[in-house]
Amino acid sequence: MTFPSEWLIYNVSIVLEDRVAHGAVHVKDGTIAAIIEGNSAYDGVPESAERIDGGGQWLLPGFIDVHVHGGAGGDFMDASQESYEAITRFHASQGTTGMLATTMTASKEAIDSVLEAVSRFQAEGMAYAALYGIHLEGPFLCLKWIGAQNPAFLSPPRIDWLEDWELRYPGLVKLVTLAPENEGAMKAIRWLSEHGIVAACGHTDATYDVMQDAANHGLTHAVHTYNAMRPLHHREPGTVGAVLSDDRICAELIADGFHVHPGAIRLLVASKPADKLILVSDAMSAAGMPDGLYDLGGLPVFVKEGVARLKEGNLAGSSLTMINAFRFMLENTSLSVTEVSQTASGNAAKQLGLYETTGSIAVGKRADLVLAEQAFHQVSKTWVNGKLVFQQN
Repeated sequence: MTFPSEWLIYNVSIVLEDRVAHGAVHVKDGTIAAIIEGNSAYDGVPESAERIDGGGQWLLPGFIDVHVHGGAGGDFMDASQESYEAITRFHASQGTTGMLATTMTASKEAIDSVLEAVSRFQAEGMAYAALYGIHLEGPFLCLKWIGAQNPAFLSPPRIDWLEDWELRYPGLVKLVTLAPENEGAMKAIRWLSEHGIVAACGHTDATYDVMQDAANHGLTHAVHTYNAMRPLHHREPGTVGAVLSDDRICAELIADGFHVHPGAIRLLVASKPADKLILVSDAMSAAGMPDGLYDLGGLPVFVKEGVARLKEGNLAGSSLTMINAFRFMLENTSLSVTEVSQTASGNAAKQLGLYETTGSIAVGKRADLVLAEQAFHQVSKTWVNGKLVFQQN
């Protein structure tokens, strides 16, 4: 497939960092060359550039999903190029332009295979949504809040493993989830912080005081806030209380109406600064697939009416997509389109150190863009680095 090196999309509502502007965006060689507000003659855009009528739809920065396990029947734990292509193709169709391949609690050998497979996938060229790196969700977790992780492979934090992965795959691991109360966790958090890797709490029974200590050591992220963590109590605020009240910690949110009640979502929105809330899908292989029996980290997962659960009833990942999370936030909170866009794109880019190149629509940034219909029920087109990777039939 060939792609135009220069194009212009016009007649769109452009979701900028601080406002919505009606107009056009000029893209050249994969980069945003100009943002043209109003009904202009588009001076400076050559006649040879392809013109695309946006039909009055929304033009958004591409979604960045830092917590996603799979989709379209594929799982990142498959360590398969075929699965990775299916996952990135599907999520690109839902507006995601970049993601972290998220692992499960597994053996070191299985995690080694994922790192090798992601490294190879990056090197061979990514045709759809980009894999920015890896999110290690486990095995350094807490048994009490294990959720849908496999307890057979739990381990205390292993700095020697982290050093091995960083040595063999420099910069590939971007985010590591651990339980801060585990022995050796504070040293691991400090090591991660010193190596530019985001340290996150998750699947944890950490008290408020332990969480404060973890933040002092460099922890800056909370995985799927409210889920699989010590809840809020008025005499012991717990993990949730620390996440809500500590502005050093970015809070992930699975906004599907099943994982977190809308009232609790509104509490989180009210508690966190605008740049500290990050929408994630936590999608598993069942995303984009019919109801039925699936596998997550070696555990059977039953999906019914789009909700994924273990046989014991625990929620197990999701079938959520980022466009649906985006719409849910608009419908259930007072956030504006620009504010929700920040939670779906810009905040994740900032957390990963990518905001200079992506995460918002701005001149000089990569053209990672999404065209969405007016009610945000579906994506019409997705571009990654200026290349059209999805188009609704």
